[in-house]
Amino acid sequence: MQYIHTIEIKVSAEHLDHNNHVNNVQFVNWVEQAAAEHWDILKVETPYQNDYWVLYDHHIQYKKQVFLGDTILVKTYPQAPEGVKQPRKVEFYVNDKLMVDSRTLWVLCDSETNKVRRLGADWLARYGF
Repeated sequence: MQYIHTIEIKVSAEHLDHNNHVNNVQFVNWVEQAAAEHWDILKVETPYQNDYWVLYDHHIQYKKQVFLGDTILVKTYPQAPEGVKQPRKVEFYVNDKLMVDSRTLWVLCDSETNKVRRLGADWLARYGF
């Protein structure tokens, strides 16, 4: 199913902060990475292949710490659009436990005009997502 994209990450020393757990900024980087990877898969089914997403708003909740050697399962999926804004969830699990929960809002920009593109409320369903 293309609707949910997953990534597996093995935590290494480069991901840690001075407290020896995954740095909060690293999670933000992974949120952006997961969203970009997922769009690269999904966009081929749309007429928006050359357009790009811009992060509008980001909320992240750190529920538990993640440490060196942990294997993180990252799950990301779009949610129902909110006007021009496209919500996306990114969840981080270790051993089936939710460790970090993120909800972002994105806007799609036309690659030729660099203006925000308004997508219909049904655009996800229209392209089979």
